[in-house]
Amino acid sequence: MKRYLLFHKPYDVLTQFTPEPGSAARTLKDFVRVPGVYPAGRLDRDSEGLLLLTNDGWLQHQLTDPRFAHAKTYWAQVEGLPTPEAIAQLASGVNLRDFRTRPARARLLPTAPALPPREPPIRYRAQIPTAWLELILSEGKNRQVRRMTAAVGYPTLRLVRAALGPLPLGDLAPGQYRELTVGEVRHLLDFMRR
Repeated sequence: MKRYLLFHKPYDVLTQFTPEPGSAARTLKDFVRVPGVYPAGRLDRDSEGLLLLTNDGWLQHQLTDPRFAHAKTYWAQVEGLPTPEAIAQLASGVNLRDFRTRPARARLLPTAPALPPREPPIRYRAQIPTAWLELILSEGKNRQVRRMTAAVGYPTLRLVRAALGPLPLGDLAPGQYRELTVGEVRHLLDFMRR
């Protein structure tokens, strides 16, 4: 039977089931008690949000192979108030040392998203404001969002994957997971086949 789990990965959790030798870091094994499922993609240890776990090899391949370029939505809390020019640069593509990012959708969120506080909290500086950006990318290179925001002068303080294609994170609490509904699975598979 194919399984599809939506997991809200907390901060400081590795996107793997096996702990690294000598590391005290938490892994997916500390949260997900469903045998035989694996992450379809990854999130860095210091990133949070939506992670799909499945035993559907076709779907895992679709989500992880860069050729398919499926949209992923991220919310990034950045240091400072990004200018329209910085947002336009994020949208048109950013030159990083080893590659240029593909065009993305980028916008300043009018208010902070309704997220639970991060544990531990981000660093707070009274004299430096923060803002939230929404970035929708069709690629997912290592630490890409963090590198993009830093390249345009606004370092990321907190990063949350808010959606994977048509699947939103919703109100799932950090560390919780749920099975996708039959309708959600159908919608996701239709989206992947486009």
